Order: sequence, then structure tokens, then C-alpha cells
Amino acid sequence: MNRLIHSQSPYLLQHAHNPVDWYPWGPEALRKAEVENKPILVSIGYSACHWCHVMERESFEDQVTADLMNEHFVCIKIDREERPDIDNIYMDAVQAMGIHGGWPLNVFLMPNQKPFYGGTYFPNLKWKQLLANIADAFAKHVDQLAESAEGFGRSLSRKETEKYGIEAGETEFDPDELVEIITKLSAQFDPEWGGMNRIPKFPMPAIWQFVLDYAVLSRNESLKKKVFFTLKKIGMGGIYDHLRGGFARYSVDGEWFAPHFEKMGYDNGQLLELYAKAYQVSGDAFFLEKVTETTEWLKAEMLQEEGGFHSAQDADSEGVEGKFYTWTYSELQSLVAEELPWLSKLYNLKPNGNWEDGVNILFQTQSYVEIAAEFGMEENELREKLRIVKSKLLEVRNQRIFPGKDDKILAGWNGLLDAGLIQAFYATGGQDLLNLALANLRFIQEKMVVNGILHRSYKNGQAYTPAFLEDYAALIKANLMAFEASGEREFLEGAQRFADFCLDQFYDETDGFFFFNNPKAEKLIANKKELFDNVIPASNSILARAYHRLSLLTYEEKYGQIAQKMLGGMKELVLKEPGFLCNWANFYLETLVPTAEIAIVGKGAKEKGMELQQGFSPNLVLTWSETPTENVPILQGKTADPTGNALIYVCFDRACRRPVSTVEEALAQLPYLS
Repeated sequence: MNRLIHSQSPYLLQHAHNPVDWYPWGPEALRKAEVENKPILVSIGYSACHWCHVMERESFEDQVTADLMNEHFVCIKIDREERPDIDNIYMDAVQAMGIHGGWPLNVFLMPNQKPFYGGTYFPNLKWKQLLANIADAFAKHVDQLAESAEGFGRSLSRKETEKYGIEAGETEFDPDELVEIITKLSAQFDPEWGGMNRIPKFPMPAIWQFVLDYAVLSRNESLKKKVFFTLKKIGMGGIYDHLRGGFARYSVDGEWFAPHFEKMGYDNGQLLELYAKAYQVSGDAFFLEKVTETTEWLKAEMLQEEGGFHSAQDADSEGVEGKFYTWTYSELQSLVAEELPWLSKLYNLKPNGNWEDGVNILFQTQSYVEIAAEFGMEENELREKLRIVKSKLLEVRNQRIFPGKDDKILAGWNGLLDAGLIQAFYATGGQDLLNLALANLRFIQEKMVVNGILHRSYKNGQAYTPAFLEDYAALIKANLMAFEASGEREFLEGAQRFADFCLDQFYDETDGFFFFNNPKAEKLIANKKELFDNVIPASNSILARAYHRLSLLTYEEKYGQIAQKMLGGMKELVLKEPGFLCNWANFYLETLVPTAEIAIVGKGAKEKGMELQQGFSPNLVLTWSETPTENVPILQGKTADPTGNALIYVCFDRACRRPVSTVEEALAQLPYLS
């Protein structure tokens, strides 16, 4: 056993029995490197990462390789999900070296933590050659390595705002610029398979959230259809778990067919929110099916007994990628022979398999309507038969050896899941989904906030690692949504506490943006800012949008002013490169079309609030109270009608339109993008 045996992270524990003398990141390892004047090898991965497992089997479990590593290096293993701050720093360094980033990420550092070389996955022979070459270079040419490391160190410590010429400040907004953004994005859509025209294919929820919001606010039907087309293709693809619900991280091809089968909390939270909105806008039962099945998966397989959600499920089981999820034709024949003719057509099943090693991935390319018509059934009849088949296959699948589970709880990922659950509650009216989200947010407050400090990770009754901006931003958003859905003031107060902590600890007044790591909590070789929206939107863009909403609910102008200055700084980049700045583009949309501040007071206020939320209007904040109250700024001074029944106040910049008594009248007061 090595020192990783004392870790909580399942990923680090997977390496605890390697012959490599691994250290976790911390003072002990860093001091050892300085005292012994040895280069540091930092190896970063995560538990659901397929190639991380491959490199472990080939190299880190191999005694000869381990001896080389132990003799010449101080070896540090990092779970990128626990320490995204360190991962950000060294991923930037590797990309600055002209190397394409990814995981596993292996970076060589001088004893002062400055990097001089790195890469991703290495086959064993190449890895041993590299270790020998670097050990030799450190012994004979240490000055050259140090010089190289100094250069990368300077590059790392350069501010992102300086690198991209960003300066926070007020700016003008123009609807034509939004048209330009949408035009640029649309040119990158894949007209055949949906999604962006790239391989491999990632769902990229932030892109489709923005395009859907824009389509609704501009009443652009053809754009809505493009979003729905993409969401249909993703939901029909092998990337979706047709038996249990939930989405894998990406597909390796351009057709959403074959994924790396890992399921991550952050993807599923965002996709749940997106599919719920798609159902609200379209009323299409297909989207409802994905919402329902994915929430069932979360409850059945990802919910921990205290109310937290686990992080991820691996791609591999029994050492084979996708084994848990795939089927041989003969297995299916023995289980559902009578249904195989239409089932094979529905999911593209082949006697010799539709994927490698003779197995089938469930992969839908035709709609239920088309399959039902071909086999002389009504659609409802097909759906009922399919429900029975899925249930039978799931029962059999559940007897297989499950993929590995990363059972640590991450604050920010839970925030993303909560946002998805609350949107799903609006879409379906399922009170259990709201209850699940509220219980989760209370769990985080009770178990993961210790002495007023939010922590990133929780496992075995212990919260550890102070949280990063990503965690605070996602939880501020989720708490605001929880307040709007439940009317419980504790969630508004929770959001405001986190928002104030970010201002106090993470804010960089010199450029108007927020650090990803808390510079006051731990000294790293660089303090990074996350500005680009990726698979998870940038923590700065999530926070800016949350501050905008918080200012409208609390009447505290400071939040809105900071958010607007951040958007002002990002605007030029958004216009140039919208594909990686879509959450910022969505904030641009929220700024250009005034955000409606809706307050509902009186008997029936909750019911009217839920009716408004059920229809999905992208650009509003909403709060309600059955009785007049001074409790929340946005509700102050608002009254019911003379009979005590609820009135709906639609306001903009604190100036209210004539109060109305029906949801239809309120909707008529909402602005659109002309």
C-alpha cells in the first residue's frame, strides 16, 4: 500500500495498491521534492476515465515502471474532480507546450512546482523511455529544464484577462449582435446528426440552452426545430441509456452511437434541465420520457442515503468498456424473442452485433411512430410493449456486475443536478423532484458547510477540500431556483451568503472577474480564472448570471453591477467565438431583453406561480406569497386584490406594470426579442 490508502477519493484509492510510491497533493510531497531535489511527476485523472484505467494497468501496476518512477521522481496522484484548480493549472501548461490536453494528464515539474514537460496517455514502452530521458536530463541539464520551467511559469501566471485583452466595464448591447452570434453558431450545427459539426460529439448543454432561450424569445420556429432535432438525436443515440435513463459523456463517432460509457453528474444535471425545457416548449412526449427516465436513474443509482448525489459511474465493468450496457443478439433472443422483430428495427440490433466484439448498443434512428406504423401498431401500443421489454431487460441487466461508482459527493455537481431537478419539477409537476432538490441543498448546507466554509467534496461523513468558484456559482444558481420554486426564504439567504463569500474571497478587483481557486485559502504557483464555457459553463459566467438574478430578487444593486461589468468585458470575445461562450451569450440575451421581475401576492399565489413556471419563459425571476409580506425585497409593497385573491405584478427595473389576476394577462406583459 502507498499513501493514497488514506484518501477518500475512489480514483486515488484505485491507485493505493500500485507499486508506485504515490503521494496525494500536499505539503509532504512538495517538501520531499525540495529537500531531495527531485523532479515531481503529477499524474491527474478521474475514476470514470477509461484511458486512466488503461495506463494504470499497463504502467502503474508494473513493478519495473514503478521502480523507475520511485527512484527518480516524487510521484503525486490527483483526482481532477477533487482538485480542478490544480488540474486547470497543469492543463494550461501542457497546452502552452503545444500538446493536446486530456486525461490522464501527466506533467513533470521542477521541485518548485513549475512544469517543464507533459502529455496525456503514454503506452508503457514510451512511458518508460520518457521517464529515463527526463531523469537523465534532470541529472545532466537541470539548468535548461529550469529555464524552460521558468518560461511556462511566467505563461501560467499571466492573467487570462490580459491574455485575451479583456477589460470589465459597461458596454452597449445591440440585438443585431445576437443575430450575428446565432448565425455563427448555426453554421457549426450538424444538419444530419444534430449537435455541433465535430467528432467526437459532446452534447454541450450550454449551447442548446442558449439557442432554445433565443428561439423562444425571438419566436423563431425554425431555430426551435434545430434544437429539438439535436435533442432527439442525442436522446435516440447510444449515448443515452435506453433502459435506465441518464446520458454518457460523449460519443466517439459523429452519430451519437458509441460512447465512452461513463455517466457524470454534471452532464446529467444540465441535460435534465435542457430536456425539461424542451418538453415545456414543445409538449413532445419523447422529451418527457428522457426527463422521467433520467430522474428515475438518479434516484435509483446515484442518491446517497443522506441526500447527496454521487459523482459518476465508470465506463468499465469486469475490465471491459461498456460490458454492462451492451447485449449479444442471442441474449436478447432468449429474453424477448417474440418482440425481437420490431425491437431490432427500433434499436438497430444485428445478429453479429452493431458494435465491436459481436455486441449491440441500443441505438435508435427511427421514431416510435415510424416503427409502430411499420409493424401495424398504434404508437401507444408500441410504447406499452417497449415499457414491458425495457423492464424485463433492466431486471436482467441489474444482475450483472455494475460498473465502478465514484461515490464522493461534489458540491458544484450537486448544484447542477438540483437545477435540473427543479426544472424537471416545473415541466412535470412532480413534487418528489422538488423535494429531492430541496433535501439535497439542505444536506449541502448541513454537512458540507463547515465553520461557514463550503467544501468541495464529501464522503464517509466528512467534508474536505474548501470549495472552488464552480461550487459556489452552481449552488447560488440552484438556491435561487429553489427559492423561486418553494417560496422558502432560507434558500435566498443561502444564495446571498455564498454570493457575499465569493465577493470577499474570490473577487479580483484589478480586472473585475473571479478566481477559480480561493487565493486566500492555499498558495499555488498560479491563480486561474475560468472564462470559457465548456462542457460545464465557466464558473465566471454561471456566477455572473446568478448575480444578475440575485440583484433582481434582493434589490441589492452591487451584484447586478458586477455582473454587467463582467459581461461588458466578455462581449467582444462572445461575438468572435460564441461556440465556447454560450452561457455568456445567454447572459447577453438576458440583458438585451429586460428580465421580468414577477411578484405574486394573495390567495392562490403559489398556484399561479407554478402555472407561470410550467409554461417556461426564459427571462424572468419569480417569487410568490399567499399573504402580503415585507420578508423579501421583491415582494415588499405588493398586495392582493380587495377579495384577498392573488395579483400578479410584472416589473422591470423595479417599475411595475398594472397588476393582473390571470397568468395569460401576465404573459402578455412579457417582452420578446423583436
